[in-house]
Amino acid sequence: MTQVTLDKIHALCKRRGFVFQSASIYGGLNGVYDFGHLGVLMKNNIRNEWTKSINTSFDDILSFEGSILGSSAVWQASGHVENFTDPMVDCLNCKHRFRADEIDLNKACPNCGQKKWTQARQFNLMFKTQLGAMEDDSSVAYLRPETAQSIFINFKNVLSTYRVKIPFGISQIGKAFRNEITPKQFLFRTREFEQMEIEWFCKPETALDDFKKWCDARKKFYESLSLNQNKIRFRAHDKTELAHYSKCTSDVEYEFPFGWKEIEGIAYRGDFDLSQHSKFSGKDLAVFDEETKQSYIPHVVECSVGVDRLFLTLLFDAYNEDIVEGEERIVLKLSPKIAPIKAAFFPLVKKLNEPMETIYKEIKAKGYSVEFDESGSIGKRYRRQDEIGTPLCFTYDFDSLQDDKVTVRNRDTTQQERISIDAIEEYIKKVLK
Repeated sequence: MTQVTLDKIHALCKRRGFVFQSASIYGGLNGVYDFGHLGVLMKNNIRNEWTKSINTSFDDILSFEGSILGSSAVWQASGHVENFTDPMVDCLNCKHRFRADEIDLNKACPNCGQKKWTQARQFNLMFKTQLGAMEDDSSVAYLRPETAQSIFINFKNVLSTYRVKIPFGISQIGKAFRNEITPKQFLFRTREFEQMEIEWFCKPETALDDFKKWCDARKKFYESLSLNQNKIRFRAHDKTELAHYSKCTSDVEYEFPFGWKEIEGIAYRGDFDLSQHSKFSGKDLAVFDEETKQSYIPHVVECSVGVDRLFLTLLFDAYNEDIVEGEERIVLKLSPKIAPIKAAFFPLVKKLNEPMETIYKEIKAKGYSVEFDESGSIGKRYRRQDEIGTPLCFTYDFDSLQDDKVTVRNRDTTQQERISIDAIEEYIKKVLK
C-alpha cells in the first residue's frame, strides 16, 4: 500500500504548482499559502461541487458574500472578543510559543530541552486593525475569524428583499483569518483560510430533524467526491465538547496520517446568534408566524467546511504510487469532477502538432479545462498528467491521418482504446459524469 505522508503531499504541491509558501523569496510567511494555477482550478471545482450539493439538498438556498472587515460591535455581540481564545505558554529559555493544550508542561520544552514555562494565558485569535486616520476605540475593527456572523447580521435584509419564508438557507464562500499560535500540518491549520458555510434558518420544533437531514446531505456530498468512505466518519460531540451556543454538533472527520481531524462542522446553534445580535443592536430579528400568530427567533443549523482542508483531504485521499511499464509513477486518482485538468492532448511527434492542436482548441473553446503537451516522450507526458490527476490523455498519431481516430488512455487503469475524433467530447462528458 502507498504510504502517504505530509512531506510527499507538500512536495507534490510545490513541484507541480498547486500551492506555494507565501512570500517564499523573503523566507516565507508562516501559516499563509498562495495557490498556483492547478490549485486555483481544483479549488474552483471544490467550490462548484459544494454549491451544487447545497442547492440540491434543500429548497430556498440564497447566496451571500459578506465583507472581510467586521465592526467591533459585531464581534462583541457574538462573543468572539471575550471567548475566541486559545491557551498559550512561552518557554522562557528559547522564547518559543506553544498551545498549552497541546504540550505537557510537566516535561521540558521540545525545542530547547529546558523546563522554564510561563503561566498559561489566553490568547485572542482575532486580527485587530484600525479604520480611518484616528486610532482610538471607535476605529477598532477585526478581520473576520469566521464567515457566519455577516449572514446573521444581514438576516432581516435577506428576509425582506427576497420574500422567502422560514425555513430557508443562506450560503457563503469566503476568506476568514485567525492568528493561530502554532499553524501546522501544511494547509490543515493556517492563519488565512477559506470557508464554505450554509446557515439554515428554521422553526425551533423542526430544528433537530433538520440537523439530522443536513448530516445525511453532507454524507452524500463526501460520497459524491469519491472519497474513501472507510476514512470518513461523523463524530457527535459529547456535552463537554459543545460550544456555548450549540445544542448538538457533529464533526465530519478524515483519517490523515497525523490522525482523525475535522474537515467540516455541522452544528445546531439554537437561536443564540440572532438573539445576541438583536440584544446588542436593539433591532428586532424575530419573524412572525402567520399560523400561530406569534413572533419567534428562528433557530439555526450550520454546516461549515474549510476549502483548504478539503483540498488537502482530497490530495491525501487521491495520492497513489505504483509501477507502470517498469517505472514508478505518482498518480492523483482524483474524482474527474475535482481534477484541475480534465483531459490532455498529445501529438505523437511534433510534425503532427497542427491537427492535434486544432482538436485541442475546439474542445477548449467548449469550456473544458484541458492541456496541450508536445514536450518529451509519450511516457513522460503521461507521468506529468498522472501526477496532477488528469483523467484522460488523447494521442494523435500517424494512423490518425488516415482513420480520423485518436488513442485515449485512462489515468487509473492505464488502459487505452481507439475512438473517433468526433466522439472525443462525448467521451469526456461520460467520464465527468
